[in-house]
Amino acid sequence: MSKTGHYIEKKYDGETVRAFVPDALPKVDSLGMTAADWELFGNAKLALGRLDSIATLLPDPSLFIYFYVRKEALLSSQIEGTQSSLSDLLLFESEEEPGVPLDDVREVSNYIAAVYHGLSRIRDDKFPLVGRLIKEMHAKLLEKGRGKEKSPGEFRTTQNWIGGSRPGNARYVPPPPELVNECMSGLERFLHDQPEHTPALLKAALAHVQFESIHPFLDGNGRVGRLLITLILCSENVLHEATLYLSLYLKQNRDEYYELLQRVRTEGAWLEWIRFFLRGIEQTAIQATDTATRVLKLFETDQKKIDQLEKGPAMAHRVHTYLREHAIIASIPKTAKILDVSVPSIRSAVERLTELGIVQQLGERKWGRSYAYTRYLAILSEGTEPLR
Repeated sequence: MSKTGHYIEKKYDGETVRAFVPDALPKVDSLGMTAADWELFGNAKLALGRLDSIATLLPDPSLFIYFYVRKEALLSSQIEGTQSSLSDLLLFESEEEPGVPLDDVREVSNYIAAVYHGLSRIRDDKFPLVGRLIKEMHAKLLEKGRGKEKSPGEFRTTQNWIGGSRPGNARYVPPPPELVNECMSGLERFLHDQPEHTPALLKAALAHVQFESIHPFLDGNGRVGRLLITLILCSENVLHEATLYLSLYLKQNRDEYYELLQRVRTEGAWLEWIRFFLRGIEQTAIQATDTATRVLKLFETDQKKIDQLEKGPAMAHRVHTYLREHAIIASIPKTAKILDVSVPSIRSAVERLTELGIVQQLGERKWGRSYAYTRYLAILSEGTEPLR
């Protein structure tokens, strides 16, 4: 295929700049997908189905959704340069001081709010996946911290660019601002199967590239574009819950990811992008299913250890249940208040869990100590080490 759009020459600060305007997204039958490509499509769909099944069969599926959403938020934000870890985020949400700049953790927290807002609007309000909803999620994303001065919830009215210090030396220049609404309207029609139906996985793959090419906001486009993938899969009922963290794959293959986005624009490399995307879906879904299985096994093993305690097994079980839901005890007094028990009772239970090797103190503070469900946090944190 040839390039997937055209260039418009515009003057910016005395320089002539070539801004890219993407064409309408292609029909599936024009992509030239081979039997091997459709097998890849089937494998990705099967892996998603298995992930969705295990998520719905878990004793407490909301527990895994809680952490999966946070994992995706972390990973997507790390691609943009934040240095937050999962433990930093959990400490921040417990109103404790994380070990990184607060703006980094706020960006991740904002992403979580955007995910929940989008899913709630689609599921509870039956709101369609349209430009207005995308703007609402963007507003949540930039509500606090960095980016709040960059028109949250509004399509841009000025030119932006990717790479370089100005449009004139940028690696990529998206459509001029006066064409953003028109481009987004075209994407919206595609999301609503106009002029024809597109299978959900391919719809997510194509729509993500189109959104990134339009780059409709002044900031946060990458995160919203990746969030769009999850939202499409959930709105099309391929996933019933937000249990897929594709950003892990995109983070691990960041250079190829950005290169393929550009090659779609310049060479029409849709097939290469779709293959990359489908492999990522399959790989990530398998990893997420494995994570859920290992976590359940860990819970069962540790429950048996607690059963063997001669003193205080009931309170230790209560604290263990709390740790399954939070992974971290940020403050013993706060945990005691949440569980409506005495501070000495919680402290004693934590000591027993520490002796069993289930929890471990975070840091070396003698006062105001925090504790982590170490192996649980390690499983959840796989792949979320900040990019350096």
